[in-house]
Amino acid sequence: MNIDGTRESLPQGNGHGGHGGKTTDTIWRPFAITSTRSSAVCVVSVLLVGALISTQMLDTSNFVGGLAQMPLLSTKSKGESPKKHRQQIEVPLNCSAYELTKSCPRSYPTTTEEEDPDSNLNATCPEYFRWIHEDLRPWAYTGITLDMVERAKATANFRLVVLNGTAYVEQYQKAFQTRDVFTLWGILQLLRKYPGKLPDLDLMFDCVDWPVIKSIDYGGPNATTPPPLFRYCKDNETLDIVFPDWSFWGWPEIRVKSWVPLLNDLMEGNQRMGWDEREPHAYWKGNPEVAETRQDLLKCNVSEQQDWGARVFAQDWKKESKAGYKTSNLADQCVHRFKIYVEGSAWSVSEKYILACDSVTLLVQPRYFDFFTRSLKPLQHYWPIKPNDKCRSIKHAVDWGNTHQQEAKAMGKAASEFIKEDLKIDYVYDYMFHLLNEYGNLLKYKPTVPQNAVELCSESMACPAQGLNKDYMMESLVKGPSVTSPCTMPPPYDPASLRNLLSEQENSMKQVDEWEKKFWENQKI
Repeated sequence: MNIDGTRESLPQGNGHGGHGGKTTDTIWRPFAITSTRSSAVCVVSVLLVGALISTQMLDTSNFVGGLAQMPLLSTKSKGESPKKHRQQIEVPLNCSAYELTKSCPRSYPTTTEEEDPDSNLNATCPEYFRWIHEDLRPWAYTGITLDMVERAKATANFRLVVLNGTAYVEQYQKAFQTRDVFTLWGILQLLRKYPGKLPDLDLMFDCVDWPVIKSIDYGGPNATTPPPLFRYCKDNETLDIVFPDWSFWGWPEIRVKSWVPLLNDLMEGNQRMGWDEREPHAYWKGNPEVAETRQDLLKCNVSEQQDWGARVFAQDWKKESKAGYKTSNLADQCVHRFKIYVEGSAWSVSEKYILACDSVTLLVQPRYFDFFTRSLKPLQHYWPIKPNDKCRSIKHAVDWGNTHQQEAKAMGKAASEFIKEDLKIDYVYDYMFHLLNEYGNLLKYKPTVPQNAVELCSESMACPAQGLNKDYMMESLVKGPSVTSPCTMPPPYDPASLRNLLSEQENSMKQVDEWEKKFWENQKI
């Protein structure tokens, strides 16, 4: 199921658009990419240029998703002093007190104790964390001023201020469905996980798909520095700051669980049917109305005249809603050897679900990318599909995979292992932590609480919530401060590492091109 095919992908008349202005000569400017093969090549090319140029009292113990690590067991040698290990502190939501006072509690720890010296969990962060440096590069030398932040208000859904670990939110316009709700919930869980570790913050967040801070508007000798604006995706021509999307904490409108139980379901689903037993076709299901590239994909469906190796289905979300989403369980859909990822009107949250399936991901070259996809490698994590010749490209990929089954299985497994290990929820929180920490350190002023802002805490969100909203909040509630520190940030890309990365991506694309060309020559079509 390509679950992003709901109405949120349709353009919304909320005044979102580009901004005028220019940029300083320290701001990297994306350039046009002529290749139609790989988003990885596009992204890396852009960054190469950039680098070279410069969640009554609730007992939460029965809920999933606290994510705090269990204290490690120790062994003591003879004569050795016992080491003191940090114990997990659980801080349940005090809804009884909140209902009486309608105010956030002050009992939650405000600092984090020194991390457990025996912990081996705060190793170096995954590779995709390096892109944090690139996303913040436009402000690396100028810092971020109050004027810059306020200029991002034009399209923002809300403004978030964090002072001494307390969150305040000023809402400008309601986001589609519960995007803003679960984005804010996720940030509150981050504050519960790492209390006292983040600096004061002041940021604008836009929950609409399409990035709007165009780099071309901030280039030239009289350039102004672009406004920093957070969102879920960007492309090579924009400077929006990429942040993990709301669905990691649940998407109640289409009954998608929060990430921990959902990822467990997906991994269990993988075990039900081995790769060899799966349908030897490429599968996609979603809403084709949101993008021309999806409508084009429908042409690749099997017909009396031609079998391109694809089984493509249009999702009717109204019908599915009335049926209780009985046929939309993500864990039940890992039954094909190949699964297709294609963007909607912009990036799609479905990509992580597709990659987690042990199937070979046939990735139609995307324009947009989110925070983690920039570390995916063609022929290792996915098979690239030409956007302007999808059917022939899919046919070749399916034929190759069915005749090179060991290599295909390894590719599907590498992708699901990436999602399982490098995109586990702890790393999602750590990415948020490092991004916000680096961002906060760039602020050139002391944030203050906006006049119309309200204090936000896990109690104020979860206690009055109902239905699936409450269920997903409770299952993703961080139970208390983490017993480990965040992973260690990797260094920024240097010119040499970017050159190597670019070369690797280009060589993979050329290899697929050569294979596909020979395949169709042999077919004499």
